[in-house]
Amino acid sequence: MVQMELLGMDFSCVVGSLSNGKFPEKDCLLPLISKLLGYSIIAASTTVKVPQILKILRHKSVRGLSVVAFELEVVGYTIALAYCLHKGLPFSAYGELAFLLIQAIILLAIIYYYSQPMGTTTWIKALLYCAVAPTILGGQIDPLLFEALYASQHAIFLFAKIPQIWKNFKNKSTGELSFLTSLMNFGGSTARVFTSIQEKAPTSVILGSAKAILTNGTILSQIIIYQKPHDKKEKKTD
Repeated sequence: MVQMELLGMDFSCVVGSLSNGKFPEKDCLLPLISKLLGYSIIAASTTVKVPQILKILRHKSVRGLSVVAFELEVVGYTIALAYCLHKGLPFSAYGELAFLLIQAIILLAIIYYYSQPMGTTTWIKALLYCAVAPTILGGQIDPLLFEALYASQHAIFLFAKIPQIWKNFKNKSTGELSFLTSLMNFGGSTARVFTSIQEKAPTSVILGSAKAILTNGTILSQIIIYQKPHDKKEKKTD
């Protein structure tokens, strides 16, 4: 059988079955679907936070946004990306983390800008991150500490969402949260559970995606529930 491989995706099995008039077997089809879905998630991740960034810039406001939530998100993405790099997982299994981290840093910088004046504590946190992040991403820490750090990132992502969920509930409003960004976050985490299982990712990675479904789904539901009548037209453009 002629090998037809592209970006780690082997099409020869599927093409061979179809050319013989047969529907591809599950063991042949699922890995290909997983790879295609994984790269689709990565492609979508390049713009997932852009609607949120544009909404803040357009309104020049961070009303209703929890700064702590976005700070913890940056920390969580950093640890998760470093762990996947350290474990040598295929790019299709984690690639979106790189793009999400870059966008999360840009988004946090914009939130800081519109949350003026920036206090000394904010500057210290930013400088501390710039000093520590390269070491973590480079995997230049003790392996046991690395495992403990990755275990903690599940709690970090959870606590990154809780302040925002609570703030939405308390205010009965989601402020400047973007519907499109939240929808893509929810869709991406749902698809990532399937691809992680197919790529035989560590159980902790799969559980992290499952948790993301719950928290992202909660925020998405809040945006729908608390959507004000005069905001409905904006939902199509944010």
